[in-house]
Formats: sequence, structure tokens, C-alpha cells
Amino acid sequence: MTPLRTVFNSSGIVHPPGFYIIGFETFPNIHIYFIFLAFVYAVTVFFNILVIYIIAANHCLHTPKFLAVVNLAVIDLILNSCTIPSMIKIFLLKDNFIPFNLCLLQMNVYYTFGSLESYALAILAYDRLVAICFPLRTNSINTARSMACMVSITWGCTLAINIFATQIMTRLSFCSSVRVFSYFCDYAPVFRLACNDYSLQRFAASFFSLLILGGPFTFILLSYLTILLTVFKMKTLDSRVKALSTCVEHLILVAIFYIPLIVIFSVGFLVGVINPDQRVLSLSLASCVPPCVNPIVYSLKTKEIKIRALALVRKNKVTNKRNLK
Repeated sequence: MTPLRTVFNSSGIVHPPGFYIIGFETFPNIHIYFIFLAFVYAVTVFFNILVIYIIAANHCLHTPKFLAVVNLAVIDLILNSCTIPSMIKIFLLKDNFIPFNLCLLQMNVYYTFGSLESYALAILAYDRLVAICFPLRTNSINTARSMACMVSITWGCTLAINIFATQIMTRLSFCSSVRVFSYFCDYAPVFRLACNDYSLQRFAASFFSLLILGGPFTFILLSYLTILLTVFKMKTLDSRVKALSTCVEHLILVAIFYIPLIVIFSVGFLVGVINPDQRVLSLSLASCVPPCVNPIVYSLKTKEIKIRALALVRKNKVTNKRNLK
């Protein structure tokens, strides 16, 4: 399975026509996992589009908080769309080859929207921080315009970082193996296949991971520390419970996103060597499940979305009955 190579004479860089994604080749009963992935993707698409539609169609939900929720829903939709269909294609068509440029595109899209997921959770933490710690100034501090600016800045910075990280991959030569042991065109498994020095790419992966995951996570922790200090200063138990109850759905999302990643990388650091198959399976689950669960949590736990979702269901029932008559 040695592909033809394209050599750029001006620099001597060797790029293969593409790579082979082999992360799931040795899994027993892998068809069960791909059926699960198909279900996860269907739920992801349906509920995220539902959340986006409900918020877009109701002007009373055009607030900073729900702008942040729409931002998260769009990110979740694209994040799972860039990996799950390609994984299902590998299973159904038995074709695990991905062209070189498409590999870089998938890599860029995945890490861009994975990074945006982290920043979107930090933006939602900021919304809770302002609402609980500065209740009298919420409307002046956290406006739709300021929220749109934060969302735009995170998108712009994240796109720039990931375009740079992807662009430096083109400096690598791939002289021997083109078999990527992952569930998609993953950054580190790809640059480790290079036959020239990849220290820049390794540094970029480490530094940007710390910046993109560690930065927002630290902000979220500090936000909730500030929120707890504010809540404990409240005079009545009812006001404390009411304030904390508005944070429940966000805390669930943070736990779903960060805990699996922390556990996977902590086990890898402490144990030293993880079974490669288990690592691929764990990372794919940690990547695919949060975008599926996030809109369900917001649909069930957020009163405004839940009320309008039920109203939409009732409206469709009435329309169907009229059509039948």
C-alpha cells in the first residue's frame, strides 16, 4: 500500500497523495460502534438544528445568553459533521483512504471547532458570572453586542491559530508510512509519520492545546470560584439555590466535555502506555458524545427552550390533525 509521491522540487518536500486511517482496523464487533455513531450523529443534527431554529424563530430569545447557546449549537453541529460521516464511510465502503489536501482540511476543521467548543463553554461561564455576580448591571455589561464581539473574536483567533498549525504541516516530508492510527486525520499521529524534523509541529500541538483547552478551563474554574463566593454572601438559602440552579446545565456541559479528556490524558501520563485501540475509542467517544448531549441538556434544562419546543410539538400536532380532516 505504498502510494505514489509528489515531490516539490523547489524545497524537496515529499507529499503523498493521501493517508490511510487505520484506527478501527483491529476492533472486534466494530459494526456495533458504527451503529452507535450513526445514532449519535442523527441526534446531534436533529437537536442542534432544533435549538438553533427555536432561538432564531423567537425574538424574545434573542438575548446574550441564547446567542452563546446558538454559537455552541453551530459548533457542535459542524464538529461532529467533520468526523462521524467519514468514520461511517470507512465502515460502509471499506475505504479508509483520504487525499492529502482533504486530510489537512479535516484536521483544520476538527481542531478549529474543537477549540471553539472550549471557548464557547468559557463564554457561557462568563454569562453566568455576570448574571450572578453583577445582577443590577447585567443588561449594561452583558449586551448582545458585547456577546457577538466575544464570539467573533474567539472565532477569528481560533481560525488563525489552526490555519497556522495546519499550514506548517505542509513543511513535512512523508517518505515511508502513510498509515494514521486514529479515527480521523489527527494532528499528532500525522506529523509523527514525517521523515524530517517535526519539532515545530510538536511544539505547536503542545502550546496550542494548553492555550485552547487550558485557558478556557482555567477561566471557567475562576468564574465558578467567584460565583460561589458571591452566592455564599447571599442572605437567604432560597436565593443561593436559585442562583446556583441557573448554572446546572452549564456545569453538566463542562463536565461532559472536560472530564473525559482529563481522565484520558491523566491515565496516559500516569500509566505511561495506553492500549492504542482503547485510546482511539476513548478519544472518539470524548469527541463525538458532547456535541450530541449538549443540545439535549439545554432543551431539557433550560425553561425557555423547553417551553417553546413543546409549543412547536403541539403546533405540529394541530397542523397534522387539520390536514387529516
